[in-house]
Amino acid sequence: MSLLKRIFGNNEPEIIPPDIRFGRYSDSYKESDNYEAWDQALDKFEQEDYLDSYRAFFRYLRDEQEDNVRWWDEAEGIRFELFQGSKKITGLADAKKLKAEARIARSTELNVNFMRQLIERNFELNYSRFALDDDNNLTIVFDTYTLDGSPYKLYYALKEIATNADKQDDLLLEEFKGLEPVGITHLTEIPEPEKETKYHYICNNTRQVLDAIDGERLSPEQYPGGIAYLLLDLVYKIDYLTKPEGYTMELLERVHRQYFAKDDKTTQQKNVLLCKELRKLLERPKPDFFREMYRITATFGITTPVNHDRVVSIIDGELFNMDWYKDNGHHNVALAVPGYIVGFCLFNYAVPKPVRDLFHLYFRIIESAYFKELGFQPDYFDPQKNTFNRSAIRRAIQAIVDENRRKYNKLNPSLGILRYDSPAEFARSYLMMIRNMDATKTD
Repeated sequence: MSLLKRIFGNNEPEIIPPDIRFGRYSDSYKESDNYEAWDQALDKFEQEDYLDSYRAFFRYLRDEQEDNVRWWDEAEGIRFELFQGSKKITGLADAKKLKAEARIARSTELNVNFMRQLIERNFELNYSRFALDDDNNLTIVFDTYTLDGSPYKLYYALKEIATNADKQDDLLLEEFKGLEPVGITHLTEIPEPEKETKYHYICNNTRQVLDAIDGERLSPEQYPGGIAYLLLDLVYKIDYLTKPEGYTMELLERVHRQYFAKDDKTTQQKNVLLCKELRKLLERPKPDFFREMYRITATFGITTPVNHDRVVSIIDGELFNMDWYKDNGHHNVALAVPGYIVGFCLFNYAVPKPVRDLFHLYFRIIESAYFKELGFQPDYFDPQKNTFNRSAIRRAIQAIVDENRRKYNKLNPSLGILRYDSPAEFARSYLMMIRNMDATKTD
């Protein structure tokens, strides 16, 4: 039985949701076949059967839903290609060596500034290097002798190539006008209405948060923590819900780094810096946003795998900070605290699969108007009437439990603790439900 039927029941017509992805890709949710392929890759490498080791390694990397890794045999050896965001990584492995590369951009003129920048970046790389090929394509390259090319080394080397190529192309194209895009034919355009909805969500929410901070009765000097919650909640929501690429993604990551940097700045000073950065989003032309909105395929995740205990510690450390703001009438700040918790976890970590599903459902409920505009059903919350669709929420939670029961058979979310008096009350009780459940993997 499909997940949708478990949500809506057998007597309800099955609703096909829009094919829209959210959040950062993670390669932590692999199937048992992938892990078996990893063990085979290690065994074959120890037996010095390098080509069979690489075939098994590519089976480990492959995600059937993403269709992210392909390989085939040729006379010269094993040809392979894998995808990471806007970039395609290609390579050849034979009995003696393996080489992989990704084209980042084509240079129409050899600009000293970008060449110096990339030479400096070479010192930060562990396995690969930036280079120019014979056609003046800026590339990132990794090669190794098979004798020294264990599956562990290949994983981290290919991840380094893939993530750096994916990040650098949009940033370099934005900064240097003498560069042209290359190797982007595999990207999938998303529909114009979806782009419009995401664009308006980014701009409207950014404007609302900045206006709220300017007009908020909270003193920036006395309550910098509340303002920080508003700003970081906004950053993580934009990242998860609109899934931006290029400049916007880098801006959000830079804001995150700036806030958590261990420097001498106070929280108030960091808030001023974050507001300045976020205002840049409102100054960008719409076509610049649209150019960064496309559907990607990924092979490597950039979030860190954690167990449920880490999620519990974050909830315990942050959730009760919302109480003062709720009790004193600052409801937008109170709601930003649980939003910050959910967003922070999804931005930084690959949390256990049922927790990720429940975090997504949190956004489906709290940001119900946005999902409705994207074409999702049902409506879990009506912001005009301030009412929740309790039965639909319960069905959705139970569907997540059923979907994950094979690997997490101790899941026991307590639906009885959910409160529906207000969005802030619901959010608080919902995160306590997640905090108290047993999300231990049992397979």
